[in-house]
Amino acid sequence: MRMSRRALLAVGAGAGAGLLAGCGANTGRGGGSSGVELAQWYHQYGEAGTEQAVERYAAAYKKAHVRVQWRPGNYDQQTAAALLTDSGPDVFEVNGPTLDQIQGGQVVDLTDLLEGVRDDFNPAVLTPKTYDGRIWGVPQVVDMQMLYYRKSLLKDAGVEPPTTLDALVDAARKLTTSKVKGLFLGNDGGAGVLGGTPLYAAGFSLVTEDGKVGFDDPAAARALGKLHQLYADKSLLLGAPTDWSDPSAFVQGLTAMQWSGLWALPQVQKGLGDDFGVLPFPGDGSGGRPSVPVGAYGAAVSARSRHREAAKEFVRWLWVQRTAYQEDFALSYGFHIPARISLAKKAAKLRSGAAADAVRFTTEHGYAQPLLWTPASQTAYQDALSRIIRSGAGPESELRAVVRKVAGELDRVKKAQKTS
Repeated sequence: MRMSRRALLAVGAGAGAGLLAGCGANTGRGGGSSGVELAQWYHQYGEAGTEQAVERYAAAYKKAHVRVQWRPGNYDQQTAAALLTDSGPDVFEVNGPTLDQIQGGQVVDLTDLLEGVRDDFNPAVLTPKTYDGRIWGVPQVVDMQMLYYRKSLLKDAGVEPPTTLDALVDAARKLTTSKVKGLFLGNDGGAGVLGGTPLYAAGFSLVTEDGKVGFDDPAAARALGKLHQLYADKSLLLGAPTDWSDPSAFVQGLTAMQWSGLWALPQVQKGLGDDFGVLPFPGDGSGGRPSVPVGAYGAAVSARSRHREAAKEFVRWLWVQRTAYQEDFALSYGFHIPARISLAKKAAKLRSGAAADAVRFTTEHGYAQPLLWTPASQTAYQDALSRIIRSGAGPESELRAVVRKVAGELDRVKKAQKTS
C-alpha cells in the first residue's frame, strides 16, 4: 500500500534511505516580490491529486517562491536528520514535532500565528503540538480510527453492535464462522494499530496531565488481557491480503468487524452501501469510556531556515488564513477531517451518516498520543502488548515492566526540560 495520511496513525517505522536526497517538484513560478525562496516538504501521499494540490497552493502564494518537495521513504527519519543541517526545509510537514526537536531548539515557535483562532483548532490534535504553553506546529487535518461493523452479519447472528470491550470479545466469537472471522485488528493481532486505545477505553491514559505514568493500575492490565481472549478464541482475522488500514478484508466479507480509519469510509460505502455502521473502541470497566485515536500532521518551521519569518508568514497564509485550501486538502483527495472545528462543521461531506458519526466520535472521544510519550516508551509498550495478545503473556507483569521504562523516560524528559 502506498504511503498516505493514514501513516501518521500507524505505529513504528523502519529505516529509510537517502535521507537528504532531493525528490521535489518546482512550482514552475518565478520568485515572489521579496525574492525569497522557501523549500516546503511533504511526505508522499498515496491519494491521487494531493501532490498537484499542494503545488497549486504554493503557486498561488505571491510573497515568496515556494518550492514543494515530495519525499518518499521514511519521512520522519528524513526530516529529523535534515533539521540538523543547513540544507533541510524551511517549512515542513511533521507528525510532531517531537519533544526532542522542541527541546533541542530545532523548530520555531508558531504561537502567534494562531492568535484569535486558536480555539477553532481541534484541541485533540493541537494539544500534542503544544509544549510549555507554546505552539510548535499548526495542525493540517485530523485523521482518526474507528470500528466498522457489517449490519447484516450482526443481525443474522443476533449480535448487537458492541459498546463494551467484553461485548466486543463476545461478538467477535459469535460472528466467527468457517468462512468469516469476527474481527480484524491487523495481521499482527492488533498490537501495531491499537496502541494506547485499550488503555484510554479503560479510563486511563499513556501519560497524565502532570507528567506521570497514566496506566499503573491492575484494571489497565485486565483490559489488555481481554485482547488476548480475542486471539485465543480464534476470533481474529490474521494473514489478510491487506492490513488494517485497507478495508478490503471487510468489504470482501472476510471479517464481520474491522478496525480501520476514516480514510476507508468512501471505499466501504462504495462496496457495501448502507450495510455497515461505525463505532468508537468500546469502553471497559466502571471507569471506562469509548475511545478514538486521532492524529494530525502539522506544518512546522525549521530553526535552521535562513528565512524563518517568511516561512512563518507562509504557514499563516496557508494553514490559518486560506480556509478554502484547508477544506480542499482534507476532503478533495482523500477523506479526512479539517483541523479547524468550524470547517469540520460546515463541510458537506461530513454532515450525515457514518462521516458525521466519525466527527462526533473525534470530538467526544478523541485522544492523541501525548507529546511526553517518547519512542522508547512506545517501543516498550507495543512489544509488551504484542506478547500479551499473541503469546498470552501475563498482562500484570508485562505492564509493570512497561511502567518502569516509561517512568524512566519521563524522568529523562523532565531533566532535559530543566536544562533546556
